[in-house]
Amino acid sequence: MNIVLLGYGKMGKVIEKIAQSRCHNIIARIDVDNRQEFENLSASEVDAVIEFSHPSSAYQNVKTCIEKGIPVVCGTTGWLDKKPELEALTHEKGSAFFWSSNYSIGVNLFFELNKTLARLMSPQKQYTVSTTEIHHTEKKDAPSGTAITIAEGIIENLEGKDKWTNNELSKDNEVAIWSAREGKVPGTHIVKYISEIDQIEIAHIAHGREGFALGAVIAAEWIVGKKGVFGMKELLSIV
Repeated sequence: MNIVLLGYGKMGKVIEKIAQSRCHNIIARIDVDNRQEFENLSASEVDAVIEFSHPSSAYQNVKTCIEKGIPVVCGTTGWLDKKPELEALTHEKGSAFFWSSNYSIGVNLFFELNKTLARLMSPQKQYTVSTTEIHHTEKKDAPSGTAITIAEGIIENLEGKDKWTNNELSKDNEVAIWSAREGKVPGTHIVKYISEIDQIEIAHIAHGREGFALGAVIAAEWIVGKKGVFGMKELLSIV
């Protein structure tokens, strides 16, 4: 495959390494200094774009891909208020747009485990739920997109919850997300149910960026030839 990297920071470099190990060609590495190089590329030259940039540029990056008819896999978080607009544009243009808050296979299995646990805990009113997310100090947004997805999974399945809060005491109808930025932590997400007599806890701890990068490359391989809006549920055939 011919792949373009939109965003060439630490994550982009790991994605490049993984993609090349799977015999793909990186035909362009686009960052803030060479944006015009991407503008000059056409769908006939590119099989897929993998977009890991910055919240301030993700919207325009993805929009350009959709308008060019180039399948785009996006992992940038912190801009999702505009995502419905791009989903509509994808359908209008007959393009392909793949987005996930986290491309780790393990994290996406964790999402499903989180939902199942929330359903089981729903009748158990003696427990209070909260979530914690810890990332490296260079991460720009808080809470993480992954933490929001986890909180939304709880809200969908735990009776009485209808919103989340970040770094503040939660009300009875809210799921608390506690965000921390520490050192070089790739990503840790914890869900806790606490009662007066015990505690139930599930966690996902990333050991590096490779799991996220591999998932993004697999998504790029999978999306070629497809049209529509997709995520990891479709990729992993999770019902």
